[in-house]
Amino acid sequence: MTVNNETRVTEFILLGLSSNPDLQLLFFVLFLVMYLGTIAGNLLIMITIYVDSQLHTPMYFFLCNLSFIDLSFSTVTVPRSLVLFLLPRKAISFTDCMTQLFFLHFIGGAECIHLVLMAYDRYVAICNPLRYTTIMNRRVCLLLMVSTWAGGFIHAFAQSLPIIQLPFCGPNEIDHFLCDGHTLSLLACSSIFITEALDMANSGSLALSCFLVLVISYGYIISTILKMHSTEGRQKAFSTCATHLLVVTLFFGPIVFVYMRPSVTFVVDKPLAVFYSIVTPWLNPIIYTLRNEKARKAMKKLGGRTMSLLRTHAN
Repeated sequence: MTVNNETRVTEFILLGLSSNPDLQLLFFVLFLVMYLGTIAGNLLIMITIYVDSQLHTPMYFFLCNLSFIDLSFSTVTVPRSLVLFLLPRKAISFTDCMTQLFFLHFIGGAECIHLVLMAYDRYVAICNPLRYTTIMNRRVCLLLMVSTWAGGFIHAFAQSLPIIQLPFCGPNEIDHFLCDGHTLSLLACSSIFITEALDMANSGSLALSCFLVLVISYGYIISTILKMHSTEGRQKAFSTCATHLLVVTLFFGPIVFVYMRPSVTFVVDKPLAVFYSIVTPWLNPIIYTLRNEKARKAMKKLGGRTMSLLRTHAN
C-alpha cells in the first residue's frame, strides 16, 4: 500500500479456492485441462463453421459468435488463476483487478444478450419458417451481433464505474479467485448502499429480464412444436431447442443466484463462479457437437481434409 493523505489500496490479495498447496495443485491441473479443452472445442466450432459453406446459416453464425464469447469469457479468468495457483503470494494490482472486473461483465453481459438472440433465431425458424430467411437476413444477423457486444459494453461500464470510484483503504484480501463486484464492494471503506442498488439494478435486471424473455420465447416455441403434425419435424425441433435450453440453464442458473441479491457472500459463490466462468465455456462445445449431427458431420469432413493435406505434404 502507499500512503499520501490517506491509505489507499494499490493491490488486492486473491484468497482463491483453497489455501491448501495440494488442492491448489489439483485446481491448477483441472483449470488447465478445462481451459485447453475450451480453446480446442470452441476454435474447432469456429473453424468448422467458417470452412463449411453448408453451415453459413443464421443458427451457425450465432453459434460461432457464442463460441468466441465462451473462449473470451474463460480467458478473462483462467490464465490469471493458473498463474496465481503457482505463486506463494496471490497478489493482483488494483488496475488489473478492475480491468478483469470490467471484462468479466463485458463478456458475461454479451453472453446473456446473445443467448436471448439465439432463442429469437429459433423462435423465428420454428414459429415462422416461411419467412425465416427474409427476417434473419445477413444484415439483421450482423446488427444483432453488434447489439450483443454493444449491450455487453454498456452493462460492463455501468457495473464497473461505481465500484472503481469506491475508496479502498484496507483490508485488501478478496475471498475469491477472481475480482468480483460483490466481494470487492465489501472491502470499501465507505457506504456501499448506492453501489449495491446500482449493482442489483444493472446485473440483476439484465440477468432476470434475459431469463424471462428466454422462458417466454421457449413457451411459444414448445407450443408451436407440439402442434406440428410431422413426428420427424417435432423431434428435430425439440433436439435443437433442448441443446440451447441446456446451455441457457447452465449459464443463467448460477448467474441469477449470484447477482439477484445484495453483496452478501455465501459458501457456494466460488463454486458457482467456477461453473459459469470455466465449466460452462468448456461444456458448451461438447453439448452442441454431441446433439448436432450436421455439425459432427462437418467436423469429420474437416478432419478428413486436414489428414489429406498432411499426407500430401508428407509425400
